Amino acid sequence: MSLPKRVVLVGPMGAGKSTIGRMLAKELGYRFLDSDRIIEQRCGANIPWIFDVEGEDGFRQRETAMLDELSNEDGTVLATGGGAVMRPENHPLLKKDSMVIYLKTSIEQQVERTRKDRNRPLLQNDDPEAVLSNLFSVRDPLYSRLADIIMYTDRKSPRLVVRQLVNRLNPRTPRHKRQIRKEGRNHV
Repeated sequence: MSLPKRVVLVGPMGAGKSTIGRMLAKELGYRFLDSDRIIEQRCGANIPWIFDVEGEDGFRQRETAMLDELSNEDGTVLATGGGAVMRPENHPLLKKDSMVIYLKTSIEQQVERTRKDRNRPLLQNDDPEAVLSNLFSVRDPLYSRLADIIMYTDRKSPRLVVRQLVNRLNPRTPRHKRQIRKEGRNHV
């Protein structure tokens, strides 16, 4: 089995898409891309500011354009924003020549991982847990339907999740080949 052209990470806020994505890209010898960070860099503004000025719909339009552009990048691991699955026109962009991995995590874990993060406009209210629960009920079926692999991240270190994903994607990654050479084994 050969590696996919692209790996796309979907899932809710706090699932570990950026952290795991960076580590997974390194393991696979791929480039790491984060659609939210690229949008911020190109706009010269953070996502809360974009939400304030353009609204969620304006941000989602930017996100679709970014996914369209990034869907042509081979040899990449792409971390998407949690709401990227909300627009049906994004679905073929996420799936295009890609292995889609849903990093699934509990509401409790999301609350813990996002509680101090002020860069998440949808959580800037009095009851972020209720918001996360609502978002999960709407988005979980979309993540699941798009996913080729569903990986649970609760109570797992990012390193363990990456190791499990690498084994699911292809046990013959560049790191694996380096390890074989290092150990001096010439057999499979």
